[in-house]
Amino acid sequence: MRFTDIFIQRPVLATVVSLLILLLGARAAMEMEIRQYPELESTTVTVTTAYPGASSDLVKGFITTPLQQAMAEASGIDYLTSTSSQGRSTIEAKMVLNYDANAALAEIQAKVASQRNVLPADAQDPVISSTTGDSTALMYIAFYGNELKVPQITDYLTRVVQPKLQALPGVGKADLLGRKFALRAWLDPERLSAVDMTPQEVVQVLLRNNYQAAVGNTEGKYTKISMTSDTDVGDPNQFRELVVKESDGSLIRLKDIARVELGSETYDQLALYKGQPATYVAIELSPGANPLTVAELVKNELPDIESQLPSGLNVRLAYDASDFIDSSINEVIQTLLEAILIVLVVVFLCLGSVRAAVVPSVAVPLSLIGGAFVMLMMGFSLNLLTLLSMVLAIGLVVDDAIIMVENVHRHIEQGESRFDAAINGAREMAVPIIAMTTTLVAVYAPIGFMGGAGRLVVYRICFHPGGHCRDFRHHRADTVADAVWQNPQAPWQSGTLRKAGRALLQRAFQRLQSGAEFPDDNQVRCDLLCPCGAGVHLLHGDDEPERAGPH
Repeated sequence: MRFTDIFIQRPVLATVVSLLILLLGARAAMEMEIRQYPELESTTVTVTTAYPGASSDLVKGFITTPLQQAMAEASGIDYLTSTSSQGRSTIEAKMVLNYDANAALAEIQAKVASQRNVLPADAQDPVISSTTGDSTALMYIAFYGNELKVPQITDYLTRVVQPKLQALPGVGKADLLGRKFALRAWLDPERLSAVDMTPQEVVQVLLRNNYQAAVGNTEGKYTKISMTSDTDVGDPNQFRELVVKESDGSLIRLKDIARVELGSETYDQLALYKGQPATYVAIELSPGANPLTVAELVKNELPDIESQLPSGLNVRLAYDASDFIDSSINEVIQTLLEAILIVLVVVFLCLGSVRAAVVPSVAVPLSLIGGAFVMLMMGFSLNLLTLLSMVLAIGLVVDDAIIMVENVHRHIEQGESRFDAAINGAREMAVPIIAMTTTLVAVYAPIGFMGGAGRLVVYRICFHPGGHCRDFRHHRADTVADAVWQNPQAPWQSGTLRKAGRALLQRAFQRLQSGAEFPDDNQVRCDLLCPCGAGVHLLHGDDEPERAGPH
């Protein structure tokens, strides 16, 4: 007994196996992650070092160059880029694909720390950060209002909103894109020159008069008192009254040489929402997080945040990349369903039989659904690439079902019973179908040895999902075709539907076949010219080939 005979002789077993494939595949499809692209770790580590007052050449020579040379020794780096500007050095290390982000960050931190004693004393400590994935954030949330200034909005978001958003699962960082509070002292060059002072001397005076002091505590026999000292300056008026110099018995205060105000930390950037100054919160993903899940969590949190906003402050979701991901996936799913429908219609029109069209109509959807179970076991997700692979797999799935149907039909035309035709046809097609599947695997196998992101794209589209569907359709093409052909009492083989549509279908297919009929009663003449110069006339029919002389 052959393996294919089992499903023909035991139709209940074939039905149970089909339902099991359907159940496992449907459950797996619901459990699989939905994302735009397969999960890839593309990590970028950024090292930023501030050197206030230094020129770009000075920053490049004494900060960027030594740090870049040290970072180049770290493993896993694909390439380095650096930028040296006025008072700031920025170095970006692009890691190789799927390199561990935590390991990359730890190693680069060690390399940067080894160069701290080489950097200038006035340079600030390097700030190291890492991002995984796209440089564009998943979501941008705008906070704006007419009653509050941008620094005030930023201050509120820093204290209240930012901690809530960063606590959500999957949110790597909630970055604030807006101006922050800072006390600005705009020096007047003429007044500064009149009192014989330099900007550096003013900076040193401000540092000496504005600092945090830890003065400790006092203890008695029965008491212990913590002591505090108000040594810092936190009000613009207090800054204006600071004494920066004493000259000939007169005190020179900061307000005499500068304009002091509570402004913004930087004026190099300005964020607007519909023409109004605003502060944005950029939601960035943590490594491996699902963008659709994170976007849903943030959207659910926004109503609670909006209900607690101060009067005059509004919030809007300005940009949401998950909408594009949802639309793209829905479009591909729609294309998948349309492709299945079109294939089934074409199969029906070409085979000319409803009974024959039932085989691929059951085998194709069941094979695709069953392939989802194997995809889940191998760690795949439902994304644009895997869904496109299923669209491509439809053509691969339907061919085995067709050749199985045609082979069984051939045996029926030779006078065999439907049961014997199903047995013999399945036995004959088992090895060819396995050979076809093996050939396709052999064709796509070299893709698995490619490297880089391009290999992953082609691998996801062409290699696994199509192979899973082919494995399932190998079984389904046998069992469905055999079950259909060996059951003469099926409802589509007799009854009103068959009688009503038979004449119409026959006329349609006769007209379709009339274009391929030979015009002269089974006789077609074809002239061939051989290399030796002799001509041969081939006749399609009962006539023998007639030879002609050289041409």
